[in-house]
Amino acid sequence: MSAYATTTDMAVIWRAMTAEEITRAQVLLEIASDTLRQIARGKGLDLDQMIDDGEVYESVLKEVVVNAVARVLRSSTSGEIMSQVSQSALGYSVSGTFLNPQGGMFFYDNELKRIGLTKRQKLGRIEFYDPDL
Repeated sequence: MSAYATTTDMAVIWRAMTAEEITRAQVLLEIASDTLRQIARGKGLDLDQMIDDGEVYESVLKEVVVNAVARVLRSSTSGEIMSQVSQSALGYSVSGTFLNPQGGMFFYDNELKRIGLTKRQKLGRIEFYDPDL
């Protein structure tokens, strides 16, 4: 199966990339697409069929995949891993914000909602008494 977005799509939607980023993005685009397929399969849905049936727009799916891959590419693989660092001298205080604290690819809930893969609450009940009495 193919990826839902290409490196050309990433350059148009996100920004132009270096040769090293393009190489990483090609692999990450496949992973992101397959991850979404797996999430859909877990919910009993076929994402590719949903595109064919018009339930999900391919452009929206493409944008979700590009955003997820862009978050991974923004994470530094060398050098500084924090986007913000604050230090103090005599109070011995250091604080910072990590670029990608999870260290991997993730999708926001609102992105999954946009493509029909929302997290739904389940409602259930337990009968404590015999209803035939």
